Amino acid sequence: MNKKLLSPLLILGIIAAVITIWAVSSYNSLISLDENGNNAFAKIETQYQRRLDLIPNVVRTVEGVADFEQETLQNVVAARSAWAAAGTPNGKIAAANNFESALSRLLVTVEAYPELKATEAFRDLITELEGTENRVAFARNEFNDAATNYNKATRTFPRSLIANLFDFEAEKELFKAAAEAKVVPVVDFGDNQ
Repeated sequence: MNKKLLSPLLILGIIAAVITIWAVSSYNSLISLDENGNNAFAKIETQYQRRLDLIPNVVRTVEGVADFEQETLQNVVAARSAWAAAGTPNGKIAAANNFESALSRLLVTVEAYPELKATEAFRDLITELEGTENRVAFARNEFNDAATNYNKATRTFPRSLIANLFDFEAEKELFKAAAEAKVVPVVDFGDNQ
C-alpha cells in the first residue's frame, strides 16, 4: 500500500477507536449511575414499606380513643393506599409527600389527646415510627445524591449525546420537602386539657 494513503487511514482508525472506546465507556458509566439511582430508590421504598406497615397499628391504637377525629384517620389510610397504588417513581414521590402531610396532621392531632399519648403501645409505635422517619430521611438523601450524579451525567456535554442516543431517562426527580412542611403545625389543646 501507498504510505501516503496508509497514514490518513491509520489516523482515521485511531480516531474511530478512541470515539468508540469513549462511547462505550460513557454508556457503561450512565448505566452504572442509573442503577445506583434505582438502588437508592429501592432503599427508600423499603423504608416506606416499613413505615406503611406501622401505620395500621398506629391507626388501631388511635381508634381506641372514641372521640378522635375520623377524618384525620381516613386521610392517613387514603394516603397509605395511594402510595401502594403509585406505579412510577415520580408517582411514588408525590404519594410519599401526601402521606407525610397526612401523617403530620395525625401526629399533631394526637397532641390534643393526653390519654392516648400516655399509653405504652402508642409510645412504642411512635418511637418506632420516629426511627423509621430517620431511615427514610437518610435513604432520601442517598437517592438525591445518586439522582443528582445521574442528572449531571445525562445533561452535560458530551455524555448527553450518548444519553440521548440511547434514550436514558431525561432527569430523575429529586425528593423535596412538601409545601406543607414550610408551615409550622398548630397544636390546639382546646377543651381536652
